[in-house]
Amino acid sequence: MARFTRLSSDDRRAQLIDVGLACLAEGGILHFTVDRICKAAGVSRGLVLHHFGSMAEMLTAVYAHLYRDTVPDLAALPPETRLEALIDSVVAPKAFSRDTLAAWLALWGQIAVTPTLQAEHQRQYRVYLGQVSDAIAACAMARGRQVEARPLAVSLICLIDGLCLQQCMDPDALGPEAAREACQAFLAPHLG
Repeated sequence: MARFTRLSSDDRRAQLIDVGLACLAEGGILHFTVDRICKAAGVSRGLVLHHFGSMAEMLTAVYAHLYRDTVPDLAALPPETRLEALIDSVVAPKAFSRDTLAAWLALWGQIAVTPTLQAEHQRQYRVYLGQVSDAIAACAMARGRQVEARPLAVSLICLIDGLCLQQCMDPDALGPEAAREACQAFLAPHLG
């Protein structure tokens, strides 16, 4: 008979989210199953559904957690450090690892077909885009430059996403330092 460890609701949710991320990293969306998660966490099927309601809701919680874990709250940082903090966070070893990027790929692939995940992505992206736009505007202002911050922020986010995709597909082709340099080279003509 399996032995279960009693955890607080918050700790159990955190454990299940970590296990869900590990399943995504290991085998993509095909490994994100109730049975696999239950086995890895040592819990019953009912406990997973008790904490999340459905696998779509759990997938959404995993996505929100990964966003919070990867992207810093730029608004909480001094304006002059925001862009550097963003770049540092997305190319940090944990964020730029094969496992994290594999989880992102699996989640990105589900956005179009999972309404709750799509809504969470839209919410997270609006916040992210707003913070990156504000960071670019603050940096430009501090350097006496005028830029269209929002389109530049969209382009920077797309560059970061592309660098992450490349790193996931071929880890030997692009390392964290090369990714950092690519972001800085992209921003330099606009911000000095």
